[in-house]
Amino acid sequence: MEWSSGASGHGFSATFASLKSIVEWQDLTVTTHEELLARHRRALPDWLALYYEKPISLVSGEGRHVVDAEGKRYLDFFGGILTTMTAYSLPEVVEAIQEQAGKMIHTSTLYLVEPMIELAEKVGELSGIPDAKVFFATSGSEANEAALLLASTVRRSNQVLALRNSYHGRSFATMGVTGNRGWSSSSLSPFAVSYVHNGDKFRSPFRDRDEKGFVDAIVEDLRHVIATTTAGDVACMIAEPIQGVGGFTVPPDGLLGALQEVCREFGILWITDEVQTGWGRTGENFWGYQAHGLEPDMLTFAKGLGNGLAMAGVVASASLMDSVNANSISTFGGNPLVCAGALANLDYLVTNDLQANSLRQGEAMQAALRPLVDELSIVGDVRGKGLMVGIELVGADGREPNMAAAGAVLETCRENGLLIGKGGLYGNCLRVAPPLTLTAEECAEGTAILVDALRSVNSR
Repeated sequence: MEWSSGASGHGFSATFASLKSIVEWQDLTVTTHEELLARHRRALPDWLALYYEKPISLVSGEGRHVVDAEGKRYLDFFGGILTTMTAYSLPEVVEAIQEQAGKMIHTSTLYLVEPMIELAEKVGELSGIPDAKVFFATSGSEANEAALLLASTVRRSNQVLALRNSYHGRSFATMGVTGNRGWSSSSLSPFAVSYVHNGDKFRSPFRDRDEKGFVDAIVEDLRHVIATTTAGDVACMIAEPIQGVGGFTVPPDGLLGALQEVCREFGILWITDEVQTGWGRTGENFWGYQAHGLEPDMLTFAKGLGNGLAMAGVVASASLMDSVNANSISTFGGNPLVCAGALANLDYLVTNDLQANSLRQGEAMQAALRPLVDELSIVGDVRGKGLMVGIELVGADGREPNMAAAGAVLETCRENGLLIGKGGLYGNCLRVAPPLTLTAEECAEGTAILVDALRSVNSR
């Protein structure tokens, strides 16, 4: 086929020839990770983080296993950062996507979208927020942006409370309310943010107090923060029930509810960031906030509901959600294809009671890991709920963050066929979060690999 471009054809022809050569080059079969890494380095930003000394490409998956570009098979205990929530290639989800793709991939929110309406009804009912409405987006960052917009609009304030060591997204406003300097590339922000103690007892200056004294100290700290660092008319407080990027830090049950009582005295709205803790992952509850006896004004979600599809959103009461007085749309949020897949994924999750499975397998995993705190000098803390388990690695003093050990365990697990994550303020925390369909056999297998890796690194 030849293209005719008239008088301006020379420039177009040159561009087309260049594009054609790129396409032909990419048609070559590239199977080695080394070649893929070279292309990645040329085409993508240096600040796009990659795991492992020799990064790998994952090309297929089934159940809880994935295969890389060079044919090696792994048991996946991280699920694309808690995003593959149920399983890889789950037939029910695949079939729903295929069926919807054969009808319509995309319209927009300018039209009625039946899968979006149905999903909003189900998510709103599950959220626990009365008279709920749902706005769909494509990422947790975008969902948190929308929640911050609602709070600042209703309260007519740009003041926000957030937790230290938190992570709420990579966009401008969400980066501005993130309390982890490793993920904040700019000090500029549309919000005036004050940071409150996050309830991480392992690193808290209040760690020697009993649980009541610990909670009381943090509540007192919140009152002091409001009195000294704000003008009083704070828009909202945003909090993850378990901090994800922060290293799966788990506050005492009830702490966030106690903080909300203080917020209510000042009319401060509460946003529960359930991007990583939602949909039964913590085992004990369907939402992370339910461990704290609080009543969120807004709930944000992402990751797991789409099981790999770009699905996110914010839930709020009708009066709060409808407070935005300007026109808006969501070009890709609520996309028919994504909603069809999310509906199938949610139905599978609920029908098969994956929350209960998360609790069972998580308890078994932690039972094997907790003794390592006393056995191994590099293991400072084991924490988590359900299939959201964190392991904090430390130096000889039992407190100094040990980033090198975390990296070494990550590598050793990969070499032995297990994928896990890491994070934390200092990059010294291992994050373990398999898909919620994890079997007892797979749980035992993966945990054994992880324990062996920890022992191996500890002995070096």
